[in-house]
Amino acid sequence: MLLLLQEAHEAGGGGGAGGGPFTINPGLIIWTLVVFGILLVLLWRFAFPAILKSVEERERRIQKQLEDAEKANAEAQRLLEEHKKQIAAARTEAQDILAKAKTVAQKERETLLAKAREEYDALLSRARKDIDTEKDKAILALRREAVELSIAAASRVIEANLDTEANRRLVTEFLESLGKAEQKQR
Repeated sequence: MLLLLQEAHEAGGGGGAGGGPFTINPGLIIWTLVVFGILLVLLWRFAFPAILKSVEERERRIQKQLEDAEKANAEAQRLLEEHKKQIAAARTEAQDILAKAKTVAQKERETLLAKAREEYDALLSRARKDIDTEKDKAILALRREAVELSIAAASRVIEANLDTEANRRLVTEFLESLGKAEQKQR
């Protein structure tokens, strides 16, 4: 404000020499220094402590936020490591379960195969016994039939008591009847 008054005074005819932009006015310099000093004292007394206090408070807040962020980061790292350990343990457990399941499946497979082999062998033995039994029955039946046929042939030979030609014809007929009996059985 003083500066404006002084400039108005100089412009109104206060002196004989006009002031240019490069002229030095000692009065103006003194008043400028006085106003600057007063302003500096006022700022130093009232504004700087408030500004310094808010800057320090902000610095403490930022420091606290940094510490909190470091704590959160450390906690996140700890949780991440714990999570990795749990995943590794779960993988190991899953592999153990799979290995046990494969072992159980293999044992079950071997048990089933052994049981199937035993059943197959038992069935095969039973079938062989049945075949042998049927074969023995068939042989026995053939022997009985052969005996009966022999007896029938002998009785015919005895009944006929014919000559040699008649015996040959009788044997031939008997053999033909045996051939027809075999063909009927097939």
